[in-house]
Amino acid sequence: MQQRHWQTYKTFCKEYDKAAKSVDSTLRGKWPSRAQLHRWLSGELKGLPYSDHCRVLETMFPGRSVEELFSLNNGEVPAPRIEVEPPKSAGHVAEVCPTSPMADVTAVFSSRSAFASAYPPSALFDTAREINAAGLSLNVLCQGYPDHQLKRLLESGTKIRCLFLDPQGSAIRAREDEEGYKDGTLTTLTALNISMLTRLKARLAPEAAELLELRVYDETIRFNILIVDGATCMVQPYLPQARGVDSPTIVINDNTAADGLFPVFDQVFTSMWERSSPV
Repeated sequence: MQQRHWQTYKTFCKEYDKAAKSVDSTLRGKWPSRAQLHRWLSGELKGLPYSDHCRVLETMFPGRSVEELFSLNNGEVPAPRIEVEPPKSAGHVAEVCPTSPMADVTAVFSSRSAFASAYPPSALFDTAREINAAGLSLNVLCQGYPDHQLKRLLESGTKIRCLFLDPQGSAIRAREDEEGYKDGTLTTLTALNISMLTRLKARLAPEAAELLELRVYDETIRFNILIVDGATCMVQPYLPQARGVDSPTIVINDNTAADGLFPVFDQVFTSMWERSSPV
């Protein structure tokens, strides 16, 4: 997989589909789950995968039997190396971590504002095909990225899912108390951002409107999570008594071959989304 540059889960699934099409078209889309693929790569699998997986894998890696593919290598296999260039505008605030002890973490910033200067919204979103965002007010999308650009993305087929802290819920009021707001600042801002996206959705053609999904949740807020194209994840924890803009930011690039953090936060987003309510 390293030789073919198939380390990310999304890339592996694309290649799996290509092979499945030539084996049996009904097998397309039946790739392993992210956790299952990790077990394959880490040697945790006992025996061999199901026969359909075996057929596809032997097509993906011609010349190798499935027994060879899942045999343990007695020699030391080096951990995959992720080459990452430090953002030119980040200065000393970005610590780039290409070595295996950092798994799939590729950059760390001391605050959200430092992250934003190195990764402006245009760089994150202009070519995105899928955006998943969960947090409080989601200002990076709603305040930091122009409406006409969001409209262009949606009309070109980009899927956007936004999960806001419910402005009518108790969790947002608890967060306002923690940050010291007495005038409903976070409630007002979040309601405004939801309203902005709702109006944008109303102006779209039905096909494009379906690609913009808005939901709310009412739980203790822990993270701001932004996942772009199922491959790059930005995570910001919410610190006690500190504004979100003061939170450190971690940049994670999916590397299925490493025991990393991407699947952790991908699952956090998924589980929150499943518990949420549509706007």
